[in-house]
Amino acid sequence: MAVPKKKTSVSRKGKRRSGQHHKLFKKHTMTCPKCSEITLPHKICAACGTYRGHEIIDVKATVANNSQDDAQA
Repeated sequence: MAVPKKKTSVSRKGKRRSGQHHKLFKKHTMTCPKCSEITLPHKICAACGTYRGHEIIDVKATVANNSQDDAQA
């Protein structure tokens, strides 16, 4: 069985992997079916708070609470 004679250096390993960054950091965007905002797949929509047709977080209440806190300060 073939065994490497010397340790592969960090720079040599980096050179070998340099062409793979397009696979590691690729981000596909999609539009939310409810509000048509651009979101990432498999994530909750930041604009309306839905995921796969179900409301997960209440975005309007969060925005209203933040504006009330700003008004009181």
